[in-house]
Amino acid sequence: MRAVVQRVSEAAVTVAGETVGAISGPGLCVLVGVTHDDTPAKAAQLARKLWSLRLFEGDQAELSCSDFGGPLLVISQFTLYGDARKGRRPTWNAAAPGPVAEPLVAEVVEQLRALGAKVETGRFGADMKVSLVNDGPFTVLLEV
Repeated sequence: MRAVVQRVSEAAVTVAGETVGAISGPGLCVLVGVTHDDTPAKAAQLARKLWSLRLFEGDQAELSCSDFGGPLLVISQFTLYGDARKGRRPTWNAAAPGPVAEPLVAEVVEQLRALGAKVETGRFGADMKVSLVNDGPFTVLLEV
């Protein structure tokens, strides 16, 4: 699994003009991509990492979402496994198909919620419009 994690002060995702998920921060906007060999165990590992990743500044130490209850907006994004090294058009061969990817993205969300996270989501497979205010800017790429 691959995730692009952005520290945000706010983020929202809309589908056909309807807001389907939104957070006001500080929090994380997380784009999640799934490849063919990903498993529920990897989804759980990613959730634990997201919940405990210290990306926020505190008075005495760096903080994670788990330290202060920071919300997360999790959005599926198959294009994270796009490959544009050859030619001018990316290929998506490394991205898992929807029937494989959708339950694994849902597992990340479920595992985060089980850890105590407030999680909002996009809508799998939809034409989503994502808006956010990146705090920093601060963006990290994670792979598990």
